[in-house]
Amino acid sequence: MSELIHDNLIVIARIITIIPLMLVVTLYMGKRAIGEMPVFDFLIVVILGALVGADIADPEIEHLPTAVAIVAIGLFQKAIVKWKISNRKIGKVLTLGPTIVIQDGTLLYENMRKVQYSIDNILFMLRQKDVFDVRDVETAIVEPNGTLSVLKKPNKLPATREDLNLQQQTSAIAFPVISDGYIHHDTLTHFNLDEEWLRKQLADQNIIGMNQIFFASISHPQSLHISLKERKPNIPPIKH
Repeated sequence: MSELIHDNLIVIARIITIIPLMLVVTLYMGKRAIGEMPVFDFLIVVILGALVGADIADPEIEHLPTAVAIVAIGLFQKAIVKWKISNRKIGKVLTLGPTIVIQDGTLLYENMRKVQYSIDNILFMLRQKDVFDVRDVETAIVEPNGTLSVLKKPNKLPATREDLNLQQQTSAIAFPVISDGYIHHDTLTHFNLDEEWLRKQLADQNIIGMNQIFFASISHPQSLHISLKERKPNIPPIKH
């Protein structure tokens, strides 16, 4: 019983000492490690979490070496960050680069495969940016920390003539009707359309096989927008 109490007191003492140390080291590492979380910083956070968790949970682990390791990791992270800033080649090796996934309203199939983002992932992230139609997007970029940056087309930016003259009376939301060759029949039903109408629209654009289509959406009034797997628009050279 006395040994159990002793171990619990050790755990409490470690919590009281290690959390302030973690706070100081994290603040020293800077905002970048907290907010952006690129790959290298993510690994640092994982290591710190494992280190602190083991130290707190197991009273048999020496406490002082843990504190030294935390300080050393903080200094190491800071040194690597400065090295990355001063040497762009090192920065590119340690950080994933930005990847364009939409250009001129077209989803880029190959780029989405590279970053392992599905259509659903991109549509969800667009909705978080208040974008409900892929056609409204000039460029969308998956950043090194996994977030999506969106540049809307000029006529969709705030305070445009389109916003002020109230020409469009219906919602601008676009509904997926084809995802990676699969037809969403419920979307066609919502618009009182059928598969025959859809195939005619595709034939008018010289598209025969569904397997050519990566993504297609319908918006009011029965406006169809298509992203082909093989279509490659002019992609700007976005760098680190």
